[in-house]
Amino acid sequence: MRFVKGHGTENDFVIIPDPEGRLELSPETVAAICDRRTGIGGDGVLRVVPTARCPEVADQAGEAEWFMDYRNADGSLAEMCGNGVRVFARYLVDAGLAAPGEFGVATRAGVRRVRIAAEGDVTVDMGRPRVLGESRTAVDGREYQGLGVSMGNPHLACLIEDPVAGLDLSRPPRFDAAVFPDGVNVELFNLTGDHRVTMRVYERGSGETRSCGTGAVATAVAAARAVGEETGTWAVRVPGGVVTVTLDATTSWLTGPAVLVASGEIPAVL
Repeated sequence: MRFVKGHGTENDFVIIPDPEGRLELSPETVAAICDRRTGIGGDGVLRVVPTARCPEVADQAGEAEWFMDYRNADGSLAEMCGNGVRVFARYLVDAGLAAPGEFGVATRAGVRRVRIAAEGDVTVDMGRPRVLGESRTAVDGREYQGLGVSMGNPHLACLIEDPVAGLDLSRPPRFDAAVFPDGVNVELFNLTGDHRVTMRVYERGSGETRSCGTGAVATAVAAARAVGEETGTWAVRVPGGVVTVTLDATTSWLTGPAVLVASGEIPAVL
């Protein structure tokens, strides 16, 4: 099985090309691939498969030739991944499967339009955030109030006074399962300046990651509301770098780097 390794602000993925749509990736196989000691290592797997060959998203084939079949590091399915879409688009262009410019990528949360040049940052139309209301989480022995935001996948973005750098995110945050029956990605963030925040995230199915694209947008939504705004451009600093989120009246945009770093073959024993 061929693979390519890539990352967006150090949120890293193993890309598996499957142009014939024949691969069956079990949760156990995905978890073995993502293992950082005995596998390739990654926060998730991006299977590259023609949209028309996947019944679950075949209705998107008219808008997007390729489907980003995203799996979390534990093998569970995920609806969307903002950093993953950027890395996926960079792979399509570098592999000659798409031309630089603008094109659609099929996801379980719907088609996401990307803008990409031959090199440099990638911008994704992330869709209109859907505010779910307030809820609470418990992290490192402390409770925090947050704003629930759906980006196709669920988030709880919490503006906190404690410095995010000092939090222990080695264990899953507690949350209200009645509000988030399918689990939730939890973001903790500090306001650090004019339209600037610092964020850390615990992703369901992956644990703490160095960055989360959908989480960055959810954080920007929560930060904007905290200062009495609904639109604007925010710089979101994560442990892996900085991404830019633009909120307008109809949608949201995520801009940041996408880098491919290695390629090879995965042995059958994995």
